[in-house]
Amino acid sequence: MRYVETHCHLDYLKELPLADLREKIRDAGITKVVTIGVDPQNLDKVLELSNACDEVYFTQGIHPHDAKEATALEFEKIRQRSSLRKMVAVGEIGLDYHYNNSPPEVQREVFETQLQLACDLDLPVVIHTRDAEADTTAILRNFSSKLRRKGVVHSFTSSREFAEFVLAEEFHLGFNGIITFKKAENVQDVVRLAPVDRILFETDAPFLTPVPHRGKENAPYYLPFIAQKIAELKAQDLGTLVQTVYENSLRCFPKLRD
Repeated sequence: MRYVETHCHLDYLKELPLADLREKIRDAGITKVVTIGVDPQNLDKVLELSNACDEVYFTQGIHPHDAKEATALEFEKIRQRSSLRKMVAVGEIGLDYHYNNSPPEVQREVFETQLQLACDLDLPVVIHTRDAEADTTAILRNFSSKLRRKGVVHSFTSSREFAEFVLAEEFHLGFNGIITFKKAENVQDVVRLAPVDRILFETDAPFLTPVPHRGKENAPYYLPFIAQKIAELKAQDLGTLVQTVYENSLRCFPKLRD
């Protein structure tokens, strides 16, 4: 079985040297890894990781937590690097009103700026949203028709109604270790709702380690535990599900086909 790890933060991982990490990723059947840009400090790091590792691809974007730090320089980096073969998306972008590490009005402005960049560059987006469904919905309504490549709402933990909206707008849903948690019935219900051809696997490593490894640093090689749980929730054959989601990943991020 082949997997694509569609969302992780390789530059945050601490427990293994990169060579050992790559070996464990390969042993788990993961053939491609997307490491995510989130702030001005790590945009170069994820690019460097992709240059060093054949299987690693990258995104460029400013996370809502760091929206207050975004400048024209970061947006220009996104634009310039969009032509690189291994830059697969604009992201991680969106809104997060749970912590409000950046003022909500700044988050909205930076989100809209990056959505417009994705439209201009004909790239998919990786969207983060937390406690901000109404504003995320309103903004996506304005941009969805212009986003030819769409993308994914990653680490999906929002409501069933929001899931129905983003599915109707032709986005994918990214699921990670949260679905293995006992108190994640709402997310598990969305997994059951989601069409199989719109699901992506992710770990969000080093965060959100799946059962049975909670308490350890998360890593891309735990992705099969997420696949197994989704297969159970959807009463699907695991091999068939994994192959479908692999194809979903390549369709969502066309540059992964290169």
